[in-house]
Amino acid sequence: MIKLLKFLKGYKKELILGPFFKLLEAIFELTVPLVMAKIIDKGIAGNDVNYVIKMSLLIVVLGICGLCFALTCQYLAAKCAYGFGTELRTALYKHINTLSYSSIDKIGTSSLVNRLTNDTNTVQNGVNMFIRLAVRAPFLVIGAAVMAVSIDLRLSSVFFIAAPLISAVIFLIMKKTIPMYKKTQQNLDHASMLTRESLEGARVIRAFSRQDEEIREFKEAVDDISAQSIAVGKISAILNPIAFMVMNLGIVAVIWFGGKRIDIGGLTQGELTAFTNYMTQILLALVVLANLIVIFTKAFASANRISEVLALAPEENGEIRNIEVPDKKIIEFNNVSYAYEDSGDSSVKGISFSVNRGEMLGIIGATGCGKTTLANLIPCFYRATEGSVSVFGREVNSISHDELRRRIGIVPQKAVLFTGTVRDNMKWRKADATDEEIISALKTAQAWDFVSKTPDGLDTHLSQGGKNLSGGQKQRISIARALVGGPDIIILDDSTSALDYRTDLAFRRALRTDHPNTTVIMISQRTTSLKDADKIIVMDDGEAVGIGTHEELIQNCQVYNEIYRSQMNQKEGKADA
Repeated sequence: MIKLLKFLKGYKKELILGPFFKLLEAIFELTVPLVMAKIIDKGIAGNDVNYVIKMSLLIVVLGICGLCFALTCQYLAAKCAYGFGTELRTALYKHINTLSYSSIDKIGTSSLVNRLTNDTNTVQNGVNMFIRLAVRAPFLVIGAAVMAVSIDLRLSSVFFIAAPLISAVIFLIMKKTIPMYKKTQQNLDHASMLTRESLEGARVIRAFSRQDEEIREFKEAVDDISAQSIAVGKISAILNPIAFMVMNLGIVAVIWFGGKRIDIGGLTQGELTAFTNYMTQILLALVVLANLIVIFTKAFASANRISEVLALAPEENGEIRNIEVPDKKIIEFNNVSYAYEDSGDSSVKGISFSVNRGEMLGIIGATGCGKTTLANLIPCFYRATEGSVSVFGREVNSISHDELRRRIGIVPQKAVLFTGTVRDNMKWRKADATDEEIISALKTAQAWDFVSKTPDGLDTHLSQGGKNLSGGQKQRISIARALVGGPDIIILDDSTSALDYRTDLAFRRALRTDHPNTTVIMISQRTTSLKDADKIIVMDDGEAVGIGTHEELIQNCQVYNEIYRSQMNQKEGKADA
């Protein structure tokens, strides 16, 4: 929580004035029992109606002033808390966007979303309650105790017995519940992950009629949250009954011993009434303080989770910005290996190759053999754990990521489009791209044919994730988006899998013709898509078991030969059918 205090720097005035006005309200509240004592001892005992009315009006004035101070404090608390929450969310979101792929993988997308929303709300509520009650409740307890001592020192010993008992209970409950609140948030992360997966994969779930299994799994997750929350609630629920029990027994003792003090003339009826009111105020303040501690316990657990994200180091960025594109060796891998964090083995092992300007490099292999991992090392999404990766003749780690990725067009395995028009999506690589540049890229990607036939053309609206397009259409628009602005390198990560063979061939020919100087990295499961590649890397279990042209690999690489033969047999089988 301490690490998050820097987000309160802009709200020092609210942090000071808010508790100050709450303090004034508490002072007025502590004054009321004294006024009531005078009403009883002087007004009622002396049958002085005017005095009773005058002092009663004073109580009303004190109440109105206290209300005004309370409203002012709540306004300042809300301004501070919501401003703090806004700055915290902004800073957290900004920091998340600076994290490396490894850091994001480590925490998980669902957990990051939960920390950005639910946890920040909890901490924000903690700040709000701190300003409104953290000063008032302790001050009322201490102030009421002081006032009680000033009325009768011997009788106030009841309070000094009750307060430590309640404090001990509060400490024990807080010690027990803080880890449990953290566990509850982790369970919530798991439920969020299941929700995300179920909503994104709704079509797949229905296709396999897995609704019941998904519902059952989600129910188990929310049942875990419920069970953990109930367990925490049971422990926290002990607090109020114990506090009320101890303080009510204290009030009974006050009335019992106070009555005897009145009999011997050591205490007046008004003073006993005031003393009882102060004991009641102490009771209510301790209950509020107990509930406040529960809120703070949740806030501390959430603050720790947020601090875990903020403690992650941003992605290391190189400094080189001005890069000249060499004619040879645009990309060079030198004995490169990479292992994901906490994984047992390397996903990429001892890879060495180079690609010249304008050449096409194909990467093929079985699922999970490290093809995508290999490609992700080029734009420095991940950093090689061994060896070196050079792009444009420079160590990739030394190049500014903005500069590096500005020169690389990337089409991921899963076509990701965003809500907006086709034109909006096409301007992601180059914000000032003209319609001519966009149309040219769409033509190269074989997407202009269907975009031009829509009533709105480039202004055609795309729903979330491009769900109003077919798989092949989404892939072609994703490819076109990466081509806008003419990148020096384009990485196609199995991004033509939804295209038919004719469209795939037309796209590869257009890419060669329209972007002759662009270096192409094409990951594919189809040997036909890579036949024209200048160099093909055959991956198997993270290793390059073959590097060469299509013809060379047919002769020298058994793995590639098997892939090629199996695909040719499938095509022949389809033809026979």
